[in-house]
Amino acid sequence: MLSKKLKAFDKHVYLASPTMHGEELEYMTEAYKTNWMSTVGENINEVEKLAACGTGMKYAVGLASCTAALHLCVKLAGERIYGKAKVSHGTLEGKRVFCSDMTFAATLNPVVYEGGIPVFIDTDEKTWNMDPEALEKAFELYPDTKLVVCAELYGFPGKIDDIKKICLENGALLIEDAAEAMGAFKNKMPCGSFGDYSAISYNGNKIITGSSGGCILTNSEEEAKRARKWSTQSRENAPWYQHEDVGYNYRMSNVVAGVVRGQYPHLPEHIEQKKKIYERYKEGFSDLPVVMNPFDEKSDVPNFWLSAMTVDKDAMCKQTRDDTKASYVPEKGKSCPSEILEAIGAINAEGRPIWKPMHMQPIYRANDFVTADGADHGRDIFERGLCLPSDNKMTKDEQDRIIEAVRACFE
Repeated sequence: MLSKKLKAFDKHVYLASPTMHGEELEYMTEAYKTNWMSTVGENINEVEKLAACGTGMKYAVGLASCTAALHLCVKLAGERIYGKAKVSHGTLEGKRVFCSDMTFAATLNPVVYEGGIPVFIDTDEKTWNMDPEALEKAFELYPDTKLVVCAELYGFPGKIDDIKKICLENGALLIEDAAEAMGAFKNKMPCGSFGDYSAISYNGNKIITGSSGGCILTNSEEEAKRARKWSTQSRENAPWYQHEDVGYNYRMSNVVAGVVRGQYPHLPEHIEQKKKIYERYKEGFSDLPVVMNPFDEKSDVPNFWLSAMTVDKDAMCKQTRDDTKASYVPEKGKSCPSEILEAIGAINAEGRPIWKPMHMQPIYRANDFVTADGADHGRDIFERGLCLPSDNKMTKDEQDRIIEAVRACFE
């Protein structure tokens, strides 16, 4: 239980909040003064250049959200694999798609938009990302599957290079959800560059932000043009409103793009701040029965977007969760995510549970789930894990008090 000696913060300490620098307002004001307040303008053009350059991809298309970007990734991949669908059907109608299991629902919901059937691939306990061995097993079970959607969790690249290799070996396309991993690298290759199609996010809590927004990334000029057309309601080049395809209102605003444009120069700075937060937590918990987000120090350069941890199995007190609430039984020398999150919340700071795996979600419980060794590693990480306050404006003193609150749970 939380020590009564710990005083709550006067000001809320967030999980991850936007950090503004000033250039953002200048670019937004430029959009205002020049009256480019719609979905065209210099800010969008520059963001697309920065996004493509930063990931090593040839083309980027600025969109209203990363979910929109993922949807157009799925639509492009579906047409490339199966051909153009009828207006009343999605491009993946009735087709299986291998998807990350421990992630946010936005990673795979676009598969469902296009009529696909998600098959969930278990999580690698050593990286907390998609397990390559489970993916190989999935291809053995369903060899006709030709699309994989893989997310990089909390800014850590996992084994995305192995995932890419397995996709190539099986003639499948890879969609890389790099929403949380902008600025991270695997074997010196930037996250966002491994997918046949990739998506990045500028949501309000991401490593850089536009308050909203995202980009689809591709190396095909033709497909970039198609995505841009779809994002503006698929209007044809005609003197009137002519449409030959279903379109979407997905284009990024030039005002939002102004915020993103002003944020890009500060990406390295934000990553360094997040890294220091991770390292302070790791040092502060070095003698506790917990493990921080794991990564391969030889090949991985994470962006450390969210610092997270799991409690060792033998140090877990009894914890019970259903679909809407959690409870626990305090035990001396032991703790659990529910107790730790309660303690963090009690001092006016914000933590969060690890992403609940998709195969555990009510909407997807009937979907197939593939694990390499018969275990359910994603469920285990969810049961023992939590995300710690990781705001890059958090002071060292504030983080020290959060560390103290966590340590008190194990007393």
